[in-house]
Amino acid sequence: MPEGKRREALNRKQGMNILFSGVGGQGVLLISELVARTAMHAGFDVKKTEVHGAAQRGGSVVSHVRFGPRIYSPLIPAGEADILVALEKLEGLRWAHYVRPGGLIVLNTEERIPAAIDANPVVYPKDIESFLSKKGFVVRSVDAHAVALGLGNHRAANTVLLGAMMDDTGIPAEQWTRVMTASLPAKFLDLNLTALRRGMEIAGSAAQSVVS
Repeated sequence: MPEGKRREALNRKQGMNILFSGVGGQGVLLISELVARTAMHAGFDVKKTEVHGAAQRGGSVVSHVRFGPRIYSPLIPAGEADILVALEKLEGLRWAHYVRPGGLIVLNTEERIPAAIDANPVVYPKDIESFLSKKGFVVRSVDAHAVALGLGNHRAANTVLLGAMMDDTGIPAEQWTRVMTASLPAKFLDLNLTALRRGMEIAGSAAQSVVS
C-alpha cells in the first residue's frame, strides 16, 4: 500500500489496536515495546500493557498496544484488534477472538507446546491457518524461525514478524529504523535491521500474491 494511502487510512480511524501473543523466550515484549516507541515517535498517543507472569517457564505471553489521536485504555476489547502478531501458531489460535472481522493475523509457523500442557501431551491442532482464514481473518503466514536462522540467529524471528506487519500500521519505515537504532544494543542492531527488512519483503510478496 502506498505511504499516502496508509497514512490516510490510519488518520481516518480513531486509533489502531495491535495484539502480540507467543510463549516465553520468543521476544513478544520486545517487539511490542518497539511498536509502542515507534508510534510515540510518530506523534501518536500510546497505551501498552502485557501479561507475562509465566514467561520464564515458557508459558503464554500477550501484550496489547493501542495508538491513535487519543487513547484512554491500554486494553484491547475482544473483537477490536486490527492486527494480531502471533509468534507461535497455537497462541495465534488462542487469541484470534480478539481480532476484528477482516483483521490481519501475522502468524509465525513455528509450533511450540505451551508449558502448561507439556506434562500431559495433547494433539497439536492442524490446519490452523485454514481455520482462521475461514473465520474471515486475513492470515499472513511467515516461517520467521527459518528466516532468522538463515540470518544467523533464531532470536531475530520476532523482528522478522515485526517487519511483516509494520507496513500495515501506516507508520513510515524510516520511523521504525530510527527507533530500533536508538533502542537496541549496537551488537544486535544490524541483525535486527536485516530481519526487519526481510519481514517487509515477505509481506510485500504476500500482498502481490493476493493482488495477482
